[in-house]
Amino acid sequence: MLASPMKQLRDQLEAMAVASGFPLVGIASARNSDAFDRLRQWVEQGYHGTMHYLADRIDAYQHPNSVMEGCRSVVMLGMPYASHPETRKRKSQLSPIRKKQNDAPTLSSASIGSDSSDARIGNYAMGDIDYHDFIRGQLNTMIQELTGVVPESRWRGVVDTAPLLERDYARLAGLGWIGKNTLLLNREWGSYFFLAALLTDLELPPDEPSTADHCGSCTACLDVCPTDAFVEPHILNASRCISYLTIEYRGSIDPSLRQSVGNWIFGCDLCQIVCPWNRKRIEDYLTEFEPTGVEEKYSLRHWLSLDEETFRTLYRKTPFWRTKLRGMQRNALIAAGNMDRVDLLDLIDHHAKSEDPVVSESAVWARQQISKR
Repeated sequence: MLASPMKQLRDQLEAMAVASGFPLVGIASARNSDAFDRLRQWVEQGYHGTMHYLADRIDAYQHPNSVMEGCRSVVMLGMPYASHPETRKRKSQLSPIRKKQNDAPTLSSASIGSDSSDARIGNYAMGDIDYHDFIRGQLNTMIQELTGVVPESRWRGVVDTAPLLERDYARLAGLGWIGKNTLLLNREWGSYFFLAALLTDLELPPDEPSTADHCGSCTACLDVCPTDAFVEPHILNASRCISYLTIEYRGSIDPSLRQSVGNWIFGCDLCQIVCPWNRKRIEDYLTEFEPTGVEEKYSLRHWLSLDEETFRTLYRKTPFWRTKLRGMQRNALIAAGNMDRVDLLDLIDHHAKSEDPVVSESAVWARQQISKR
């Protein structure tokens, strides 16, 4: 029996996706999101913190038509990145999906800082690119190829900036289940992967939704959170989440939460580090996400010594740019205070004189913490 044209296109699309670095591929029909009512309630309870853009466009999250008029199918894609070294420190080697030219990944420095008094960083940010830019480029290339196959079709690529509930559509597309830490989990790939989507006006054959929950009675992700950010399984109070506090939040971090932030200065991988599915995951990823400049990025002295021009030169096209230098230095000062970094008192005292009230207040707090000890 001959395959239908849409089935053939689906097979071509999957091959294109894998070649572009997306080993996770699934298709969901465009429909109202099952998670929309929960999102509305979550925002009404104030768990979104200062992320006002969620409340401002809340209705847009209900259906993919808000992102692309006439959308009939949502192609969900997953692109892995390197798991945090505290997850993979028992791994003897990594096998990137695709190497850049003749470069081999360097692994010897991957675990620096993970168990020290220096910084800890969400591992998705440890490469030398912003994943938004890279993935958007991959999606645009796929769209060009797909339009060549079906010239009358329309497509739009999305990388977590449009009002689309990616995790819910990924579940509907069969890519995994929503874990108790609110992240999408896949049995082979764990949760260390980026989600992206291709929206189209074509009616592609959908995959079977994921219905099983493989978390069982495990509560490791809930138990490990030092700020108690999980109200209950599957519900995160973002205003207490270390990732939110160190990346999205612009003001002075609540003093009652600062010690719990520890030495995380950008993001937090704790709920992923302890997840059993991440210990079992395939450790493959594109070398574009290979950790680079590890010694500097894990160095509190490095961050506290930067000026605006150097920060722009080094990090303009990386995830750190979202937090800006003032945010990174606020976070580094809190980490320095928590880790009793007497050797950084010269820089702490320098930042205590900053004209930025958030930075200066954080420096004064760090000085007081060290003095107490």
